Amino acid sequence: MNEKMNYEQLNGLDLAYYGDAVYEVYIRQHLLAKGITKPYLLQRTAKNYVSAKAHAALYELMVTDDLLTETEQLYFKRGRNANSHTKAKNTDVVTYRISTGFEALIGYLAASEQQTRLDEIVDWVYQQVESGRTRLNGDGKK
Repeated sequence: MNEKMNYEQLNGLDLAYYGDAVYEVYIRQHLLAKGITKPYLLQRTAKNYVSAKAHAALYELMVTDDLLTETEQLYFKRGRNANSHTKAKNTDVVTYRISTGFEALIGYLAASEQQTRLDEIVDWVYQQVESGRTRLNGDGKK
């Protein structure tokens, strides 16, 4: 990437738009690297990482695990509280807003070029999904 984004000037929806694309690439690379190559299976498996419900469960676990910094929380909230004029597909408004916040967080980390932190967060995501924690509705039961 040659151009730097002024992430501080981007609104929550802009950050979420960017974060969605960045996160999608991470997940697709991860699934292909795991040897999943059948389109149907890729799509079905990806939902565990990229759906609004998955994002909401992951965010709940981030809170439980005290994973995010104060600044990261602010950027999450910027996305969550953004006034989107689109309707949630297959989920309720609260889950959709949390998902938008999750994507804004990823967008913030990518746009601010915090590559190491972004990799840490995404690696944490892989662990949560693959250990089954997100299937527990994010309540982190042990």
